[in-house]
Amino acid sequence: MQQEGLQPNTVTFVGVINACVSMIALEEGRCVHQQIIESGLESDVFVGSSLVDMYAKCGSIEDAGSVFNKMPSWNVVTWSAVILGHVKCQQGQKALELFRQMQQEGVQPDSVTFVGVLNVCAGVAVCASVALFKEGRCVHQHIVQSGLESDVFVGSSLVDMYAKCGSLEDAWRLFNKMPS
Repeated sequence: MQQEGLQPNTVTFVGVINACVSMIALEEGRCVHQQIIESGLESDVFVGSSLVDMYAKCGSIEDAGSVFNKMPSWNVVTWSAVILGHVKCQQGQKALELFRQMQQEGVQPDSVTFVGVLNVCAGVAVCASVALFKEGRCVHQHIVQSGLESDVFVGSSLVDMYAKCGSLEDAWRLFNKMPS
């Protein structure tokens, strides 16, 4: 495309970044990022969100955070990408801090965000963390308020979190309430 003299746009860059994610091609992603900077599209929320996601999924949470912090605004996709990146890199406390900050900024979490945060609560809850179990219950309340409790992925994550925290009655109750 570039050899033909055509300039990539937002859609093109997002597609190429996603290809880097699927191949876990961090160095190629960095080259694409440089082209994005040169094209002036780094501040685009879709391109920026894709970059955050790419860096996080390729294991470079520092680069993901750097791109995130340079963005002029964030949407739920951007927030979810950076939160899930910290979950993937086993930085659960940072993921929870970002989740709280997201809510303070007025951005409504979606099912992807909730699943990631519940995984933090469930993952460390195995180690008998009472504080994270309480955090999981608070997240559950946000899920109910959002109307996402019946979402199969969110519901499954809730069941998993309660079961791993030893609250089998809650896990069983939620399991039985799930539509499928």
